Amino acid sequence: MTRFSNRIDRRFAELAERGRTGLIPYVTAGHPKPELTVDIMHALVAGGADLLELGIPFSDVMADGPVIQHACEAALKQGMTLDKVFAQVAEFRRRDADTPVILMGYMNPVERRGLETFAEQAAEAGVDGLLIVDCPADEAADTTRVFDEHELHQIFLVAPTTTESRIERMAPLAGGFIYYVSLKGVTGSAALNADELAPAVDSIRARSDLPVAVGFGISTPEQARAVGAVADAVVIGSALVRKLDGAESREVAGDIVADYIGSIRAALDGLDESAPVEARA
Repeated sequence: MTRFSNRIDRRFAELAERGRTGLIPYVTAGHPKPELTVDIMHALVAGGADLLELGIPFSDVMADGPVIQHACEAALKQGMTLDKVFAQVAEFRRRDADTPVILMGYMNPVERRGLETFAEQAAEAGVDGLLIVDCPADEAADTTRVFDEHELHQIFLVAPTTTESRIERMAPLAGGFIYYVSLKGVTGSAALNADELAPAVDSIRARSDLPVAVGFGISTPEQARAVGAVADAVVIGSALVRKLDGAESREVAGDIVADYIGSIRAALDGLDESAPVEARA
């Protein structure tokens, strides 16, 4: 049970009430150009995103494939820092007070800043949740305690190899939603098999009341629609980052987002509404 409610909880409650599958795009802060990040975030919302996942550029993104590795390298070369990530979220909040923002990253930048300071600055900027790839629930007692104090949800990954007992240990600590990794390997490494998702998602739901988002390997509207029939939300990452690579202007980036995210949103909105919400609840 979470001890507080923030934008993530409110957004998933709204989605459930409307019978709508959530869309969570991931972009790397500072990619393809730092000055485009906030515009891309707004374009994603305009294109149909329900929550946003913003990657903190880092030099050793061990859970990510070459596309996001390249995006992080490009962002770091252009001077991206943790302070600039927080500044981008704060700038986004000046025009959008409602869309949840989740930061995805690794423990190293958190530890270098100091856990308490990191949490305080993230909350002040307008962040709602943290997904720290290399901080599993078994090692998260301190982080969840501090994040809870700042009303930040810590979101945990569940992989196909995660045991049921580990899910049970994680469930009381998790906040916002649970992120199910739909395939083994790094981000963008393979195409998923949507038929294998339902038993895994059901297993998570048997142990947690939180919504389940599914990501890794989803790149086409057809895949998103198949996953959306099972999950509460669909995460799009590497495919979007790849399309944005090389965008030189706000207009080009906006067109890419409108075309691609718009197609994903349309596929999710086209789900058969005769059976879905109860089945996914």
